[in-house]
Amino acid sequence: MSSASLRRVATLATVLLSLASCGGGGGSAGGPPPREVGIVTVQAEPHAVTTELPGRVEPYRVAEVRARATGIVLERTFQEGAEVQEGDVLFRIDPEPLQAVYDSALAALKRAEAAHTQARLRAERYAPLVETRAVSQQDHDDAVAARDAAAAEVAVARAAVRTARLNLDYATVRAPITGRIGKPEVTEGALVSAAAATPLATVQQLDPVYVDLTQSAAEVLALRRALESGRYVGLREGEATVTVQTEDGHTHPHPGRLLFTDITVDPTTGAVTLRAEVPNPDAALLPGMYVRARLKQAVVEDAILVPQQAVIRDAMGATVRVLDDEDRVQVRRVVVGDAADGARWVILEGLRDGDRVIVDGHQRIGPGMQVAPVPWEPVARATTEESRAAADDGRAVGDAEDARGDR
Repeated sequence: MSSASLRRVATLATVLLSLASCGGGGGSAGGPPPREVGIVTVQAEPHAVTTELPGRVEPYRVAEVRARATGIVLERTFQEGAEVQEGDVLFRIDPEPLQAVYDSALAALKRAEAAHTQARLRAERYAPLVETRAVSQQDHDDAVAARDAAAAEVAVARAAVRTARLNLDYATVRAPITGRIGKPEVTEGALVSAAAATPLATVQQLDPVYVDLTQSAAEVLALRRALESGRYVGLREGEATVTVQTEDGHTHPHPGRLLFTDITVDPTTGAVTLRAEVPNPDAALLPGMYVRARLKQAVVEDAILVPQQAVIRDAMGATVRVLDDEDRVQVRRVVVGDAADGARWVILEGLRDGDRVIVDGHQRIGPGMQVAPVPWEPVARATTEESRAAADDGRAVGDAEDARGDR
């Protein structure tokens, strides 16, 4: 045998020995070790079913201040946009014509009272005289009727005095509620009319405020069916909380509560209106403002929550990968509910308490493959990935510098 043949035989023997040594201590049939995957062990826990809905802010109370007396506006006593208290003076209307009417009504009342006194005394004098036939029965009856008519005239005069007094009081326009007042609709010197109910200003109560939300009728029906089936548990009174977020992304610091759900579906939008009451002590929420609200509508008592990256979606729906007792991968089809805390999905069907769900390491694994599970730690893994990325960037820069040096 030549020396070249001997060398080839020696090389082949070395390769065979190396393969034999690898097969003696690794995975089954000499394969690579199981791949490492990050898992979480799911546990059933109560979860609030929340829905994000659009809405508009409405004032708690709105009072349109209108003229109840006719006359010339003499004075405006408030500052636009200021907070006014119930009973504060807002406008003063010229009271002189109204004062004259009031004085005239008082004089008419005194005249009616005097006439009533005279008629009453005549009826009292005729009462004993009719018994002695000093006066006729007809004269006595006329005196009694005149007395009663005079009493009625007194009542009419007193009503006229009260009306004149009210009209005189209406010359001083006061705030009907406590709230924020807008711009005035009239200025000093304007003629206002009680008959036309001239608008003067608007006062709106802004603490608390209403938030009118809209939810599709289909979502309302789905929620009702889930409650009827027992999948969801209804909330007790006062537990339906509402968290409001403004258009700039700021979360209103004062959560509100749901008041009621309308029973009518808007035919143009197919949506139902829900009204919430939200505290607004700093007037951050203004009427007409567009907001987003997260509404707590029900509770899942035994909810299974998994990290969002554990759910794989396909044309058939959603699946997760779980491990059996031998650490082999299984594929489970699941029913996904709403998002919880922005990082997890609620699994309504397909998982049980204690299942081990694969969160990290989906690449290069398949059903039936044996893997090496390790606890999934999102913060630690994120830090490790950032470190690896930084190291890769450093190596790339070093390689580039070496390449420039070689040139």
